[in-house]
Amino acid sequence: MTTRMATADQILVVDDDTEIQALLQEYLARQGYRVTTVADGRAMEQALADAHYDLVVLDLMLPGEDGISLCRRLRARSTLPVIMLTARGEDTDRIAGLETGADDYLPKPFNPRELLARIKSVLRRARSLPENLQPDDVRRFRFGGWQLDTVTRQLLSPEGVVVPLSGAEYRLLRIFLQHPNAVLNRDQLMEMLRGRENNLPFDRSMDVQVSRLRQRLRDEGHEPTIVKTVRGEGYIFALPVELEN
Repeated sequence: MTTRMATADQILVVDDDTEIQALLQEYLARQGYRVTTVADGRAMEQALADAHYDLVVLDLMLPGEDGISLCRRLRARSTLPVIMLTARGEDTDRIAGLETGADDYLPKPFNPRELLARIKSVLRRARSLPENLQPDDVRRFRFGGWQLDTVTRQLLSPEGVVVPLSGAEYRLLRIFLQHPNAVLNRDQLMEMLRGRENNLPFDRSMDVQVSRLRQRLRDEGHEPTIVKTVRGEGYIFALPVELEN
C-alpha cells in the first residue's frame, strides 16, 4: 500500500474482483487516498477492527455474506460512509442498498472518475454536518419514554406499542437523536437524507417528512414539544436523549 501523509483519507474497498481491486488501489492512491482492498465480509470486519477508515466502497455481490447484509450490519453500529457497487442495474438493487443505509450507489461498469467524484461528495457531505454525538455502538435511543432500537429499527411508544416507521422516517428520527438540542436547517437535513435516499424531492418535502415524523411521535400540537420549529432556521430535537450500548 502506497504511503501517504498521515492526514490522507483512508478508503476500504470490499470487492472480490481482483481487477477492480487493482484499479481502485492504483487510481485512488494517485488521488492522494490511502487504500486497503479486501475480498469478503470477514476480511472487511477484520480490517475495520484493525484500523480507522473514512469511507467504505462495498460491492453488493460478494462470496459468503452479501453487501446488503454487510451494509445493514455496519449501519446498525456505525455512521461510517458507504458507497455500494454492483454489477446489477435494477432499481430494486439500488433501492435495497439505499434502504440498508448506503450513502450512495454506483452500478458496474463504472468510470473511476465518477466514483472519485462520489467519494469526494459523500465525504464532504459527512463533514459539513454537525458533529455526531452518537457513539458508534449505540443499540437504543431513549427519549421522553420512547425507545428507538437501531438493530430492529423499531420505535416503541411509552405504552410499549411498536410504532411503524418508513425507511425515511427512521432515518430522520435517528438524525435528530444523533444531534439533540442542535438546530438543523432544511439543507442539512436534506443532505443527510439524500445520502440514504437519492430520489428524495426538494422544495417543501422536508417539512412534510418532519410532519409525518411528528405524527408518529404524537407531537402534532400547535406547538410541538419534541421536534420544535426554530423560525427562520430549521428544527431542533428538544428532548434529552439517553444512549444504550
